Amino acid sequence: MEAVRVSVATVRTLHTACRVTDLDVSLAFYLALGYEVLGRVHLDEGETLAALKFPGEEVGTLELVHRPADGDVELGTGFSHLVVEVEDLAGTCRALVAVGLSPGPELQPGGPHGPRTSWLADPDGYRIELVQWPPGHAHGFTDADFA
Repeated sequence: MEAVRVSVATVRTLHTACRVTDLDVSLAFYLALGYEVLGRVHLDEGETLAALKFPGEEVGTLELVHRPADGDVELGTGFSHLVVEVEDLAGTCRALVAVGLSPGPELQPGGPHGPRTSWLADPDGYRIELVQWPPGHAHGFTDADFA
């Protein structure tokens, strides 16, 4: 099958949306992680969408979707994880522990000159990778990472 391409100028990722079991519990977790609530939309049948962003971001980058009628979230095998860039991984992990969250040990999957990472899970079990890029690295993957 031939790929259909859209002009890059018209396409961009807006945000990631995750369905959550208990909106209040999930909001407490993501607020502790550093997000702030941009706004909420209440829909039919008790559904609520909460748009989150980090301070300094102009737009929402994470949406929590609460649909009580759908019951508890059951994680599948398709979604892998959400990646959050941090400036100081060790300091961020200490701050998260101080507010009751449980980040995992610091890892260096790319070797001593690569990114530093730590993993944690939200109340529904979604995995979150905290990443501190090396000094001077772009905010995410670039062509140079695959050269």
